Amino acid sequence: MPLTEIILTENVRGLGAEADVVKVRRGYARNYLLPRGKAHEVTPASLRQLDTLKAKRAEREARELNEAEELARRIGKARIIFTLETGETGKAFGSVTAQDIVNRLKNELGTEIDRHKIILERPIKDTGEHEVAIKLHHDVTAQFVFQVKSADEPRDRRAEDVSAAAGEPEKRKHRFFRRKKEEKKENK
Repeated sequence: MPLTEIILTENVRGLGAEADVVKVRRGYARNYLLPRGKAHEVTPASLRQLDTLKAKRAEREARELNEAEELARRIGKARIIFTLETGETGKAFGSVTAQDIVNRLKNELGTEIDRHKIILERPIKDTGEHEVAIKLHHDVTAQFVFQVKSADEPRDRRAEDVSAAAGEPEKRKHRFFRRKKEEKKENK
């Protein structure tokens, strides 16, 4: 298994970043990395160009860090309210997931964030204030604080309030089987 040394000119997933000198199999270097311009062979001339590649890498990493810090500040300032339908007991129908958070941040801030960067142990089903960490960069983690509120009134209660306000007597609620038994008694 012959190996060869190459200098990467750009990020290669699972291998390294630009300006890294790595050993790879000759076939991988000859058939994939070199023809696509992702790497150069290690020669005295390419070793002299290594400094320019390192400067390019440092500039890219500094730019990514600044962008992540700016996005973290914008996320920290954002105040978003999620609304969940809840039942009479206060139990939520549905939940707030990482994908819901990504969609709302995209609508509010206009930036796309990968849902895997949101550190959420389980979907949020409780009302109130919640704080979620978003890992934007290996050095930058944003704290996103948002509110989860229940819908103003469930549909069933609104119908009851309208009937009570109209002066109609409140109907007794029966379970399905009890209603069937009463209908059978009336038919006899």
